[in-house]
Amino acid sequence: MATTIDELLTRIKTLQDELEDEYRKAREEFGLKRTQLAEEFLRQQKRYKLGLFGFLRRTRPLVALTAPMIYAGWIPFLLMDLFVTVYQAICFPVYCIPKVRRADYLVFDRADLPYLNLIEKFNCFYCSYGNGIAAYTHEVAARTEQYWCPIKHARKITAAHERYPTFFDHGDAEAFRQGLERLRSQNSVSDRS
Repeated sequence: MATTIDELLTRIKTLQDELEDEYRKAREEFGLKRTQLAEEFLRQQKRYKLGLFGFLRRTRPLVALTAPMIYAGWIPFLLMDLFVTVYQAICFPVYCIPKVRRADYLVFDRADLPYLNLIEKFNCFYCSYGNGIAAYTHEVAARTEQYWCPIKHARKITAAHERYPTFFDHGDAEAFRQGLERLRSQNSVSDRS
């Protein structure tokens, strides 16, 4: 009986070794295929890259002339970024409003795209920053509005923030006075999760 158990254990060990070999081979094959696919994907992406001189040659003169105006936007974006960051750092703790995570709104992932040239990558960085700061500012303003004046406007507004539907109806003084503290506490509770 002991020899039968030893034989079974030996067979099990042999089968385990074979199984591990098969898994290793499968992982290696998968890794090789993944590398080949990634390289092919990169080649396909690079086929669409427009070189810097080709890009500039195709740019209309009026577009090039407006570039300084576009890039002058860095100044207000940087000032807005600085102001909003300092504003919420000072005021939000006083109002017990959770701070907006700036990093959640600034995403810079386009620089890795192989089909973009240097100017296009810079433009993507600029747009990501500008739109990120606008969204960050929008959320800080929304939390501030929910704390100070959560009252809907008399007319429909375009692109209301996601907190707006919970605001009090325009002209409903009773609901405003009775529910303001409740809505303020929702502001601080809902954003901590």
